[in-house]
Amino acid sequence: MEEYNNGGESSFNSEEADNIVKECIEGVVGADDYSQSLVNKWTAGIVERCLTQLVKQGKAYKYIVTCAVMQKTGAGLHTANSCYWDTAMDGSSTVRWENRTMYCVVSVFAVAVA
Repeated sequence: MEEYNNGGESSFNSEEADNIVKECIEGVVGADDYSQSLVNKWTAGIVERCLTQLVKQGKAYKYIVTCAVMQKTGAGLHTANSCYWDTAMDGSSTVRWENRTMYCVVSVFAVAVA
């Protein structure tokens, strides 16, 4: 049976990561409308800003951040991830953000440094 970890100091806090990601997306994309010519800039900016803010927390984790930006056209977008790791220490968080013209999906993976 899997042990439940109540989110103490040593475990990954997904709510905290969600808030960081949302702030980063808002800071990079803001109220802009979708523009194909800006997508590369936005995705790079979002992942870099997220990494910077996560590392500033000073916790003993290695981070992986992914970002997908998609124009709202009615098409479907399905994502999934699976990880084999220490569920008591490591963790992940996925944020789906949207505005009037686009979707942004950011995933953060945190792997504890032993």
